[in-house]
Amino acid sequence: MTIRRVAVIGAGTMGSGIAQVCAQTGWETSLFDAFSESLERGVENIEKFWEKGISKGKTTSRQKEEWSANLIATREMSEAVRDSDIVIEAVPEKMELKRSIFEELEGLAPPNAILATNTSGLPISEIAAHTSCPERVIGMHFFNPVPLMQLLEIVRHEAVDERTVSVAKEVGEAMGKTTILVSDVPGFATSRLGVVLGNEAIRMLAEGVASASDIDTAMRLGYRHPMGPLELSDLVGLDVRMDILNSLAEAFQDDSYRPHPLLKSLVESGNLGKKSGRGIYDWTSGDKVERV
Repeated sequence: MTIRRVAVIGAGTMGSGIAQVCAQTGWETSLFDAFSESLERGVENIEKFWEKGISKGKTTSRQKEEWSANLIATREMSEAVRDSDIVIEAVPEKMELKRSIFEELEGLAPPNAILATNTSGLPISEIAAHTSCPERVIGMHFFNPVPLMQLLEIVRHEAVDERTVSVAKEVGEAMGKTTILVSDVPGFATSRLGVVLGNEAIRMLAEGVASASDIDTAMRLGYRHPMGPLELSDLVGLDVRMDILNSLAEAFQDDSYRPHPLLKSLVESGNLGKKSGRGIYDWTSGDKVERV
């Protein structure tokens, strides 16, 4: 299938990152968000990323012009998805929100368009079941920061069509991603492992086993992780991590997946990680500073 037009629903950290990569791939890319501030901030973040690349000599002004020409920002979902070959939803991890969006997308997107969700742990089958076209619905789980992270986790459910799986793989490969195919189980492969490691690291921090920076250094140097579990939790968003843990606990009926009280306390106080300026680390100066 030839991809010409892509729509991304949600202009947050993940949505704007996905839209950026789509525009760089050469596709006409519509970025939608219902909130003007979120949409403006998403486009601004994309522009900043491109400008930074130019200042470092990694990209050129000509490339930025070409990529910018591929990107269209809109607050009209119907306008965003019209004539799209694939729609990628990247809104917050709330099942009711995702269900309502997919119900709407079904009536707005072209009848042959692939409808993908970037959820990091919610059941794809449950999202697909709220449409009359589950065969076109698939999980495409990107990683933050999307322009830099190579992995794309493609999640298939029982009702998905093989054409949909094939197109999702083609899209990922065209973006320069390495794709893995996993079954629609709670937490998939990556989120299940990632959030458990992050939750245990937070437990160790709360118990005084070591400082946040030392725990992160242990995993970077001892296990060759590119980023420590606490720093990564801040980058992903502590609220996102907490939502996934709660979903796993409910899905498996196992309280060992429940978020540690320190994680809950940070989220309830509005310290969500890098996006809010503070989380396990303080990011307000531009560099991370240990604070917990």
